[in-house]
Amino acid sequence: MKRTALLVLLALAGCHRAEPKPAATPSPVGLEAAAIQAGVIPDPASTDITGLYARESDRVCIVPSATAYRIGVFVDYDEQQNCGGSGTVTRVGETLHITLDRGGEGGDSACSFDARFEGDRIVFPARVPDGCQKVCIHRASIAALDVARLSESISEASTLRDSRGRLLCANGG
Repeated sequence: MKRTALLVLLALAGCHRAEPKPAATPSPVGLEAAAIQAGVIPDPASTDITGLYARESDRVCIVPSATAYRIGVFVDYDEQQNCGGSGTVTRVGETLHITLDRGGEGGDSACSFDARFEGDRIVFPARVPDGCQKVCIHRASIAALDVARLSESISEASTLRDSRGRLLCANGG
């Protein structure tokens, strides 16, 4: 009887398998990566840039065009000092390459720089080329412009106007 009990215990011990350990998920690198993985912030790499962005009286619109995206920028200090221009924007990862001309009137591309796209935010560099002053009146500037997304709607973004009433993101500029 002792042998039978011992054999039963050995048989039961042999049948018992340890639960497999779950596969380790790759650890995100950095706080931002962890927040993206957790869904706390959007992944800039998979977010469309189309939309209307704003902070106080500053506005940026981005709409798709046949070859890239159209961008319009309006910075409003007051009637005497403001900036308004449109142009094109292309995207590589989190970098937006922006080229502006005076209110969509064409001209040289002396106002060309890279800005950061952070999912629902666009941040212009603190220093922009001197040629960017052509889209501004008096001492106004587009340098260090920082705007957050208000809307992903193309129709809303297409209605942005400068101080003269020109549409900055309309089809064809």
